[in-house]
Amino acid sequence: MLTIKIKILLILFLPLSLNSCDSLEDNGIDVTIINNSSESLTDLKFTTTELLDSVPIGKVQAGERVTGFLSMQRNKADGAYSLTFTRADGEIENSISGYYTNGGSLDKRVEYKVENDTILVEFFSY
Repeated sequence: MLTIKIKILLILFLPLSLNSCDSLEDNGIDVTIINNSSESLTDLKFTTTELLDSVPIGKVQAGERVTGFLSMQRNKADGAYSLTFTRADGEIENSISGYYTNGGSLDKRVEYKVENDTILVEFFSY
């Protein structure tokens, strides 16, 4: 009787434990950058405030959309996300937004919409 209960517990908890290991491997956040401005953006980089890993995007033309994934495997502390880029006139923009805790993202995806005079940020939860 006891072995049947143990088998049932193993059947129930084994998939959960395997799934939790898989989520550790995918620790990070998807990023989408939409350039709604009338100019090209260069030197784009998406990272966390811990600066451990980054998504170097390079150049985004006006009207273009790019996506990437920021791995947060090495992140351990609390922090925020940073998008840095240079506008065509040489002005460097740095948008710091959002929040992650204990090195883990609270959101599945972030979307930046770069306008001529502002940056709109939207986070999408799990």
